[in-house]
Amino acid sequence: MEWTKHAIWWHLYPLGFTGAPVHGWDGESQADLHRLNRIENWLDYALELGASGIALGPIFESEKHGYDTVDYFHIDGRLGTDEDIDSLIAAAHSRGLTIMFDGVFNHVAQSFPKFQEALTEGADSEAAGWFHLDWSGEKPTHRNFEGHDELVALDHESPDVQQYVVDVLSHWLERGVDAWRLDAAYAVSPRFWAAVLPKVREKHPDAYFLGEVIHGDYDRIVSASTLDSVTQYELWKAVWSGLSELNFFELSHALERHNGWLDAFVPATFVGNHDVNRIASVIEDERHLLHALVVLFTVGGMPMIYYGDEQAFRGIKEDRVGGDDEVRPEYPDTFENLAPYGWPVYRVHQELIALRRRNPWLYSARTETLELTNTALLYRAHADGESLTVALNLGDDAIDYPVQGDEVLAGEADLHDGRVSVPPHGWAVIG
Repeated sequence: MEWTKHAIWWHLYPLGFTGAPVHGWDGESQADLHRLNRIENWLDYALELGASGIALGPIFESEKHGYDTVDYFHIDGRLGTDEDIDSLIAAAHSRGLTIMFDGVFNHVAQSFPKFQEALTEGADSEAAGWFHLDWSGEKPTHRNFEGHDELVALDHESPDVQQYVVDVLSHWLERGVDAWRLDAAYAVSPRFWAAVLPKVREKHPDAYFLGEVIHGDYDRIVSASTLDSVTQYELWKAVWSGLSELNFFELSHALERHNGWLDAFVPATFVGNHDVNRIASVIEDERHLLHALVVLFTVGGMPMIYYGDEQAFRGIKEDRVGGDDEVRPEYPDTFENLAPYGWPVYRVHQELIALRRRNPWLYSARTETLELTNTALLYRAHADGESLTVALNLGDDAIDYPVQGDEVLAGEADLHDGRVSVPPHGWAVIG
């Protein structure tokens, strides 16, 4: 679909962004606080950043963190009301911004009404067919998600579950949502998505479906599931570890594999999200943080910017209760209250996004490695007869290479007589 070729998402975790309580919440509605309205205050900021859409993390009624859904048809009372989300969608659309929702359809909360109905009515009930329940013991047990007993896995072979997900997706698309991120899509059989998504597309042919997939054959998964795209975790890993460990060989290899997937679909690319450590925390040498952004915005893909990354936020995810809090922080009411240290990184985002806007062919660009050492990488991004050259230097000495192009489009470098010289720990884009 045409609109996704220009998509650059600003990705938010709404419960954290708006300061909603996640731990110790008693379940009582706080809708009168209308926290979702705080996101409206940031739409112009997202536009000025260069984003074309807002990707919202989970906003449906849930028990704790949003990925334990209780009701898919209503907004979490900690965030506001259904009318608040209508207002946010309208405000975004009035600015030309699209909206992506986060759908968690692999599992539900234990308080999900159908699960409680199954426990009450027993093994022969219609509701029991929605889940993988074992009735052989004194109490029924259920299949969970990755060892988290509070997350009840759905039975994706159930026609009732399939139709329910069709109904949820369609309901919010009819209400104005443009795209869906499908959480833990890797844990669901592609057969399920292949049964569900074509039915939704019958009435919503321009809807976009992005699956969260971490490992595996991305192209096979996309083909079998009919997803439009998946998350490119392999490239994410190669970016941060290549920069942190001074190993551009890993990044070059990942870019080669990325080229192959671009033959089948355009992956969602990112350097941060709500599930991983902040890129500014894992790249130990802060001089190399910008190099990650250069890769994000000069290779093929649909870039996603996790809120806070554009301001060089730091945060480490820990395996404990509350361990996600550092990477899911509250934002202030307005951008004037952001710390001053992050604005230079914000402006580099703007510079590189503007470069990408001037070269829209980068959406499907392949890369070719021209020069490679542990600390130096020169690659050509090309598509449709157009090309740019990207030079990245992690070393203490300047690098000097022959290049095609007559202008430094971004970064700092000396360009003369068909050669580019990039200073220590510097980067440049040449065209």
